[in-house]
Amino acid sequence: MDINLPAVVAEVTMAFARYEAALVNNQVDVLDELFWDSPHTLRYGAGENLYGYDAIRAFRAGRSPQGLARRVLRTAITTYGHDFATTNIEFQRDGSDRIGRQSQTWMRTPQGWRVVSAHVSLMSA
Repeated sequence: MDINLPAVVAEVTMAFARYEAALVNNQVDVLDELFWDSPHTLRYGAGENLYGYDAIRAFRAGRSPQGLARRVLRTAITTYGHDFATTNIEFQRDGSDRIGRQSQTWMRTPQGWRVVSAHVSLMSA
């Protein structure tokens, strides 16, 4: 298996950057687009467990647009072959001492790269 093929890393990096910009700017339509529309998709958040695309979409629609700004402290992107990747970041929200962590599993679909699994957690200060 080919790990971190440069062209694939570039594709995933662009998709991830698009996701991050949409997240901090509350572009719900882009966030919805970048998650795989499947009942198999899941997202474990800092305070919620969401199973299936519909639950994730409903969460995004009801989420407050306040307090979404954050600084990415560290990024690790790894691709496996041509169609599978993971992205992991450490981040810090404005005004908080806590370090957050976000892990995503991405899969290439006919529509492009999509998040199939995500997990967000916060470490104690």
